[in-house]
Amino acid sequence: MTTATSAASTGDQPPELTRDIVGLAALFLVSGTTHLVKPEFFEPLVPRALPTPRRLVYASGVAELVCAVGLLSPRTRRVAGWASAALLLAVFPGNVQMSVSHGKRAARRQDTTSRATFLATVARLPVQVPLIRTALRAAGRL
Repeated sequence: MTTATSAASTGDQPPELTRDIVGLAALFLVSGTTHLVKPEFFEPLVPRALPTPRRLVYASGVAELVCAVGLLSPRTRRVAGWASAALLLAVFPGNVQMSVSHGKRAARRQDTTSRATFLATVARLPVQVPLIRTALRAAGRL
């Protein structure tokens, strides 16, 4: 039995590169690049209990770029899928912190823009679920 046939028969083939996986990779490419170019935008999102916000922003940006590239390659897609799911879970507290911060700002300012921004950050939280599902699909789990 050839290696390719053996891999196919045991289910070791990487999951197919679908539009949603490409979309997740693109999201990671944009976000990861933004983390490296504009880290000051992301620093307030780092929960206060964590040390060295700038380093964590850089690290998460690099992780997003590595996951993006890994998702696009058949040889690394499965591992990158698992890493992507873990990364999305790891940054979720930062997304919650963003919503909390914008909620406080909206309460202080009482203006339409602040309220709309707050609502957008809250609406963004459940979007993590389909992103994690896509990452797990890339891992071959779903």
